Amino acid sequence: MGSLSSDILVGVKNLRMYFPIHAGVIRQHKVAEVRAVDDISLEIGKGQTLGLVGESGCGKTTVGRCILRVYLPTGGRVFFEGEDISTLGEARLRPLRHKMQFIFQDPFSSLDPRQSAGSIVGEPLKIHHRLSASEYRDRVAELFQMVGLSTSMFNRYPHEFSGGQRQRIGIARALATNPTFIVCDEPVSALDVSIQAQITNLLEELKNRLGLTYLFISHDLSVVRHLSDEIAVMYLGRVVEITSWRELYENPLHPYTEALLSAVPIPDPFVEERRQRIFLEGDVPSPIRPPSGCSFQPRCCKAIRECKEVVPQLHEMGQGHKVACIRA
Repeated sequence: MGSLSSDILVGVKNLRMYFPIHAGVIRQHKVAEVRAVDDISLEIGKGQTLGLVGESGCGKTTVGRCILRVYLPTGGRVFFEGEDISTLGEARLRPLRHKMQFIFQDPFSSLDPRQSAGSIVGEPLKIHHRLSASEYRDRVAELFQMVGLSTSMFNRYPHEFSGGQRQRIGIARALATNPTFIVCDEPVSALDVSIQAQITNLLEELKNRLGLTYLFISHDLSVVRHLSDEIAVMYLGRVVEITSWRELYENPLHPYTEALLSAVPIPDPFVEERRQRIFLEGDVPSPIRPPSGCSFQPRCCKAIRECKEVVPQLHEMGQGHKVACIRA
């Protein structure tokens, strides 16, 4: 991936993010490092949604923050609109900031409790746009209506809203600068199930209406299938499988993906009774000392000796289906 084709909005090539661990009285000695993201390559087409799934701690959120340059990657390249932004300084990044936004997992802790809802939604407008007072009020009102909130709520504070309403405020704030790309970091995981569907439908409606591109991060495969065009499965800092959502559900090739799908409940008692649940033994290895070879091999029922010796790379299995497993 020397450069991106015109229909690709976001791409990463061999992305790595290692967090150093220091020791000593003034923490001057580096003694180890946490390999949160370890050699990931992805592409997201314009107007598309890539679902990024995996269990907690696998590095999903770190990938999103590296793409938005909240973190400076340890290695690899990040492309946005065809430009390599992985090493850009803040002065050159600033004009791109309004095009890339973030929706946070916790809709309460991500909102300033001392600001009113109108002020929270309007703050990006003050930073990135020069608007008159009337233009500012009209734009904030438009954003409130866009996410299904009443303009009478302008002066309320975050503690006066429900969880779903707070997340709508977070979405409105992300939309304020007319972005083209949004990282949705588990935006429904902290909400009640009934509210999850409302927020998911809202995100899908906004994507179609505004032509947005999403990186949708989740640990729930049943949620990402409703929004995603493609799904990438992560395990211990690496992508182990990536394909269209339909192909992933109908023909999973990686043992870890098979285990994740077996845990997704099916609303049919007859099918649920007959299918076999795959239970993974042991715990997730530490990203400080990852296992040799395939990172999943200590828990894999299909592992052979070569799995401890070879680090599997993503390889094409046909129809855009890629998997990192020597047994596939």
